[in-house]
Amino acid sequence: MNSPLRFLLCFILLIGCTDEHKLTFEPLIVSDNDCIECPNISIEIPRALEQSKLTETINSALEEELISLLIFDEEIEASSISEAIQSFKNGYSELKKLYPDETAGWEAKISGAVSFENKNMITIALNSYLFTGGAHGYNTRSFLNFNKQKGKEVENWELFKDQDHFENFAEVKFRIQEDIPQDNPINSTGFMFEQDEFYLPENIGFTEKGLVLLYNQYEVASYADGAIELVLPYAEVKKYLAKKVKSKP
Repeated sequence: MNSPLRFLLCFILLIGCTDEHKLTFEPLIVSDNDCIECPNISIEIPRALEQSKLTETINSALEEELISLLIFDEEIEASSISEAIQSFKNGYSELKKLYPDETAGWEAKISGAVSFENKNMITIALNSYLFTGGAHGYNTRSFLNFNKQKGKEVENWELFKDQDHFENFAEVKFRIQEDIPQDNPINSTGFMFEQDEFYLPENIGFTEKGLVLLYNQYEVASYADGAIELVLPYAEVKKYLAKKVKSKP
């Protein structure tokens, strides 16, 4: 076998080995802006293609997240994305009946992407922007973590060997990043942690840069402060993690 052909074969085998643990996704795209008086709804999230317990779990979890974001009409118990979209539209219609001079249209933009994947874990980040009137819209980001071996979604506490020890470590790092003296109350510089005590955010996820702790708007600070994000390199957090994770899976 000549050298160029041997090199090409080795390269193909290398790529195959590198990607063999990666799931296959296609974009699920939903757009609903069929009339001038309707809310502008745009959705683009990944949808897993393989038939397995893991892919069913991922797709179901993403659908549930979309429904929870869009549900607005309490009279509709949405069990599908289309029903949730109708709920959102109904909410806007009811508002227009009460306030016919209201000119601001509602808007929902939701997108998602795989932020991390190795043989053990996969994380999908979901970004959303919702505007339902008022002075401004609301941006959120959420992480969904999945155990690939067990085919199940992972709760935050399951990410760590000992969550309390990790929380103590995270607080030190948070104080350093936000210039909060270690001996002062956590809210001494203007944060709004309940009971003036540090706690982990609802959204924790894996990315190529490291483990992300994400406090969305209003969670621990004012709207003007935006989301507060703490990125912890894997070299610093690996001893706390329940599963082995590398920055380059």
